[in-house]
Order: sequence, then C-alpha cells, then structure tokens
Amino acid sequence: MSSYKLVCLGNPLLDLQTNVDQSYLKKYDLKDNDAILAEEKHLPIFKEIIDNKDLILVAGGAAQNTARGAQYILPSNSVVYFGSVGNDIYAKKLNEANDEYGLTTKYQIQEDVETGKCAALIYDHHRSLVTDLGAANHFKVDHLKKPENLEIIKNAEFFYIGGFHLTVSPEAIKFLGEHASQENKPLALNFSAPFICQFFKQALDEVLPYIDYVIANESEAEAYADSHELGTKDIKEIAKYVAKLPKENSKIARTVIFTQGTLPTISVVYNKERDSFDINEVPVKPLSKEQIVDTNGAGDAFAAGFVASLIDGKDLTKSIDVGQWAASLSIQQVGPTFPFPKQSYTN
Repeated sequence: MSSYKLVCLGNPLLDLQTNVDQSYLKKYDLKDNDAILAEEKHLPIFKEIIDNKDLILVAGGAAQNTARGAQYILPSNSVVYFGSVGNDIYAKKLNEANDEYGLTTKYQIQEDVETGKCAALIYDHHRSLVTDLGAANHFKVDHLKKPENLEIIKNAEFFYIGGFHLTVSPEAIKFLGEHASQENKPLALNFSAPFICQFFKQALDEVLPYIDYVIANESEAEAYADSHELGTKDIKEIAKYVAKLPKENSKIARTVIFTQGTLPTISVVYNKERDSFDINEVPVKPLSKEQIVDTNGAGDAFAAGFVASLIDGKDLTKSIDVGQWAASLSIQQVGPTFPFPKQSYTN
C-alpha cells in the first residue's frame, strides 16, 4: 500500500466560475473578496449562472485546491484527500481534475445528496464565493476510522485541514489532531474565511490546541482579532496572540503565517521555553496587472507550496517563498489551477 506523506481534509466542491458586474453582487448583498455559505436567498445564483457563456467548471473546495497544488509540487503519490461528495456527474468531474494532478481521493459517497458547489463570482480582479455545501456537509469522522483509511493516516507525515471543515465535522479535525499530537506529526490549519473566525469561533478554539501551523490572510486575521476582542488590527500582534495559545504537542513550536496580498508575508514562531517570538517578513515578488488572470484560490495555492516545502525539508522562510511562488503561478491561470507542463520552483 502506498504511503502518502500528506493527508488533507476538507469540503470538496465544484466551482462554477463566471464574471459578473458589481450590480449582480449588490443584488445578492455580496462583498468583493469574501466567502460565505449560501442562504436561501442565494440559491437562485446557481441556476442563473449555469448558462453564462463564460462559465468555467473548476474542481474546487479550499483544501482540495491545496491538496492538488501540493501534489503538483511533490513526487507522485504523495498526497491523499478526504471529503464527502454525491454519487453524481459533479463528483466525476472532481475526480477527473484530481486525476490530472495525480491526487488520490478517498471520498465518502452520499447516495441521496448532490456534490457541493461554489459560485465563484469574479468582478475585475476580485472574487466573491457563495457555497452550497451539499454532500460536503455530510462528512462523518467514521470515514477516517475505516481500516484502510486509518492505515493511510497512521503512515502519513503531515496533515492539512481547511478551516471550512469546521462547519462540517470538528470531530474529524480533532481525531486527526489527537493522532498528530500523539505521534509528533505537524498539523496545519487554514482559517479559510473571515466568517469561520466570526461564526464558528467555539469550534475553532476547540481545535487550535492541536494546530502546529496556522495559515490565514489579513482579513481572516482581523476577523479572528475582532471575534476574540483582542483590541488590535496589528497583524503581528494578532499572530503573536495565536502563536502563544495553549498547545497539545509541546515538541513542535506553533508557527503562524499571515499573508497580506502583495504586502510581505508575516511569520511568527513562539518559543515556549524562552517565552519569546521569532518574527519574520518575506516580501512578495510583484506581478504586473496584465499577468494576473484570476486570484480565486491564491491562498490555497500559497498553502500548497508552503506545506509541500515543509514536507520536503525546506526551512520556514524558503517554504513561505515557495508558497508565494505557487500563488503567483496559480493567479496567472483561470481558477485554482496550475500550468502544464509542470513548472518547478527555482531560486
């Protein structure tokens, strides 16, 4: 049986990506560069955009994007992804996209619920994501406990979880967290969206003790600070607070990575013995506006490059640099994808 180095857990979705104007976003009270779960009032969007001439179907779901990206960078059969899908054409399309990258999926199949979908509404270089979780919302921790899946987990070296899964199965995240802590294996969590920090605060707080690497962008960091009443918008101060939170595995120092678009990526590592922080900034190499095709999934691509590099034995600064390279590569493509033939990081 293959030993996959990286196990990823998240909500598999088929992205329906299309260009809209600002009035369309206003019609549904949507914001630029935001991600929400669809309410009843948002459901017509999926029917309205299905016939758009520029509609592109892309295999999505934040952690699945990261899993594909990590597999793009790592050797064959390095990454396996867990999530829940329906028994339908949408799941077939997800598998086809993952096969192109060599990503192994171990889906839990729901016979009576459709695969989840995400409307990725693009306005200028901004994206507004509206998600109908569908089958993704029905993932159960029992799927991870099946003997064949448990074997994969036991043989893995590193775990990555999309924060969106906090809305589905915190139990599954804790299950992986407990294993990772006991076996001294690193576990990374991406905050994924501001609403996770705001509306799933309790679930987030309950899993953070198991997390060795926290990844977020600046708006997610600020949402965390607001929901925890930290009284600051200073990115470094927020990162220091998160880095110092209680932790199950004391053998791995918690590292917090906050990306800021074109501004430098901040990393903060907490050293418990010295009660001190190692703080670093890694500048982003700029792209011209003409080079930017689509920023949807840029954060997922960063996480892919970052985590793949840690697995590859690179140091923190180099891993952040590879993360930025992967994000740069992805935003020059349509959707959360990477170019073929494969490109390799060189620096």
